[in-house]
Amino acid sequence: MTDSTLLIEDNPLLLPLNKEKTTYDGFITVQEKDFRIRIRLPPDRQLKLAKLQCCWRLKQLLHGYQHIIKQRLQHSSDLASFILELKTVLEAAVKSRLEHQAVPPPQYYSQLIAEVESLGWDKLVFIDTDFRTLKLQAEDSSGRQHVIAVKLKSKYPAEAPECSADLPFPLLIGWTPQSSLATIHSQFLSVLESLQEFWDVLDEIDERTWVLEPEKPTRGATMRRIAIGNNVSIKLEIDSRHPKMLPECCLIGADHVVTPLRNKLSANMHLWNPECSVLQNLKDVLEIEFPSPTTHEKSSLSMECGICYSYHLNSAIPDQVCNNPHCGQPFHQACLYEWLRGLPSSRHSFNSIFGECPYCSKARPGPVFSLTGTFRPERFQRARSPQVQFKTR
Repeated sequence: MTDSTLLIEDNPLLLPLNKEKTTYDGFITVQEKDFRIRIRLPPDRQLKLAKLQCCWRLKQLLHGYQHIIKQRLQHSSDLASFILELKTVLEAAVKSRLEHQAVPPPQYYSQLIAEVESLGWDKLVFIDTDFRTLKLQAEDSSGRQHVIAVKLKSKYPAEAPECSADLPFPLLIGWTPQSSLATIHSQFLSVLESLQEFWDVLDEIDERTWVLEPEKPTRGATMRRIAIGNNVSIKLEIDSRHPKMLPECCLIGADHVVTPLRNKLSANMHLWNPECSVLQNLKDVLEIEFPSPTTHEKSSLSMECGICYSYHLNSAIPDQVCNNPHCGQPFHQACLYEWLRGLPSSRHSFNSIFGECPYCSKARPGPVFSLTGTFRPERFQRARSPQVQFKTR
């Protein structure tokens, strides 16, 4: 029995439109529902190069399953086998959709209302019209306000809900069929208390220094980029489990400014005292005083990009600085890459690009930019984790 014969026998509503049998149009049936589909095969009938066109209903059902469909196209031996695989995926999608749309029994609503009543209506800050998604607020011992989002399943409480919150790690809630909203709220409070020292560290940094990135830090953000001076900063990655230990540090700026600081960090690392605050330790180790909102204006510590003449480019700020002591102009990583890539005088070597500083190269024979990393060609797309260096010619 040929592939096309088997295909038509299993799917009598899906028929070939040409004698080469490279185009099929019609319907496939899943759980007594018909779905319109058209399949175009290349002349050599390779499935991996096939194109599928679906009705809007089928497209909605397969949303989120595209990677599985592509995988099945790659590995199916013939079109009949692929259609069988497609039906299996569709059955799972239809079943999932029906479960999601199922209306819970009346006791679901009565139990949910009773649980909110027991917890306290003041803890409920949001609930949707389907009574499936709600948000509960909690206050930690330091008076910080937090919100946890709870997404209930149709078989709640037999099935564990999905919980999420603005934390530095995924929120895991222990659950049994006897658990309730009060259980979630209680476990959430315990997690919040375990993070008090972590937030104390970051709150001190936020209040007493100029934080360049992130511009509006969330409670889950573990990174802070702090201004040290004009176009010089340090990026910290705080460990939420051990917040007072020496964090990961990355000094950003021109070499002639950053190198002495890096040497101090290396030489004084043994002075780090976990009993002191992170900010005080950084001052002692780097032998500096950080500019603060009480002593400096933020505008005096940051300069706009020398190419696009703006400070923010999407979420990025200028973090590449010319090493020429007479220049020191900062640039966005993406702007600098686009600029150097378009210069005839720039040199490429593997995944590196070399070129002169756009700002001071005309004034004097200056340093050379060396951008090393994996770059995305899209315009204004920030480059991913490159290493940037200046070298004299």
